[in-house]
Amino acid sequence: MARSRRAPRAATIRARTRNRHGRDLRSSVAGPHLPFLRSRIDLFDMTVASTAEYLRSLWPNELANVTFEVATMPFGSFGSPDHVDRWSVTKNRVIMFRLPIERMSRLHRDDEVHRRLAIESCVFRAVAELLGKDPWDLAPDRFRHF
Repeated sequence: MARSRRAPRAATIRARTRNRHGRDLRSSVAGPHLPFLRSRIDLFDMTVASTAEYLRSLWPNELANVTFEVATMPFGSFGSPDHVDRWSVTKNRVIMFRLPIERMSRLHRDDEVHRRLAIESCVFRAVAELLGKDPWDLAPDRFRHF
């Protein structure tokens, strides 16, 4: 007696809901109860945004029309091998360059806290350059414990 090449209907329905070992479908790797993974880019963007909002709360009139942006690399600084810009400041725009800040910062301890402090200090220095002030004068109460 010849066998039919077509699989029975019950077997095709079962194949959609189970694998060949009889287990149910597997869930995603992270699952719904675990937090999303954070990348260096997300951490950098979040740090720049939170520092910019903090400075806007201290200097609302001066920073009302200023936009903060993040770029990967400076646009035209490849001609000078001795100097790479970490930020660019114009009248209403502050651009933070992620790769020079992350890779050229000499941290004595390479962890998340010190990387965040390095990013925050660059944002403070860029805003100080924009306003024509000393970075320590932007938020004197923040650095009282140092």
